[in-house]
Amino acid sequence: MDIESLIENVLNALTAGVTIGCIYGLMCIGLGLIFGIMKVVNFAQGELLMLGMFASLYLVTGGGILAFLGPNIGPFVGALLAGPIVFVVGALIHKFLISRVSGLKTAGSIDDGHFGQLIVTLGISLILQNGGMIVFGSTPFTVRTPLSSSAIEVAVGYGDATVFLNKAKLIACAIAIASALALYLVMEFTRIGKALRAAADNPTAATYMGIDVDKYYRMAFGMGCGITAIAGGLMATYLSFGPFVGFDYVIIMYSGVVLGGIGSIMGAFWGGLTVGFVQQFSALLLPPQLQNAMIFIVFLLIVLLRPQGLFGRSAERA
Repeated sequence: MDIESLIENVLNALTAGVTIGCIYGLMCIGLGLIFGIMKVVNFAQGELLMLGMFASLYLVTGGGILAFLGPNIGPFVGALLAGPIVFVVGALIHKFLISRVSGLKTAGSIDDGHFGQLIVTLGISLILQNGGMIVFGSTPFTVRTPLSSSAIEVAVGYGDATVFLNKAKLIACAIAIASALALYLVMEFTRIGKALRAAADNPTAATYMGIDVDKYYRMAFGMGCGITAIAGGLMATYLSFGPFVGFDYVIIMYSGVVLGGIGSIMGAFWGGLTVGFVQQFSALLLPPQLQNAMIFIVFLLIVLLRPQGLFGRSAERA
């Protein structure tokens, strides 16, 4: 490989790592929010990503609700609207299932409800997977937009080397960054964010201060589901998906959350961005089926050298 091709491949991997990594980061924030505030390991997070994809699909094409926006704008608006839809789904799941095995109800028990949480969330995952197969079928879907097949060409100034920026991924990346920033502002500067952080740090003390911890846990679970659903809707604009697509990305979500620092919500974004970089750069040297193996190698190295994660602190909770 000559130097010109090498530069082109590295720069394209770099830009792809940024664009895809930002979407991964938003996806990881949803899981990080749930764990950071509720300390619930949600095995169904991948299936909530899948629900976001299908919600966006039916808003844009199935129901035709957003058809008036056209194929360039509609899919991205559909991705954003998938968030509130799956937020409601997540809030209902918490109210009728998750709340039975989490929160103050389980405080002081032998395992603080963690065994029950694992079984319940795994059961929800299996129900959503197989329910999706029954309802949607096994045929792959995609939210079609002409932007997915067009790119911006940028000359790098070295021979004929060119960087190709996919338009759909660029817009999805910008929306992911804006969504992550909006969540950060909510968590840091609003009354809701302060109540969520209080419920995460010390739920018993928060209750004495008049905060309805169960209500804010429900809100946190719904927000985590909705944020991951937005990421799913954005991903649906450039790749095909089916009812079992969540299994492919749940590993990435958990890796990103641990890499960023368990309990650190914004650290989860940087962890997802790191996973995107590793995945894209490993594609330069390894076949596609080994890319996840490289993610785990980096994951294990970071766990060995910095157990609290890249951007977390050992005492950080949210």
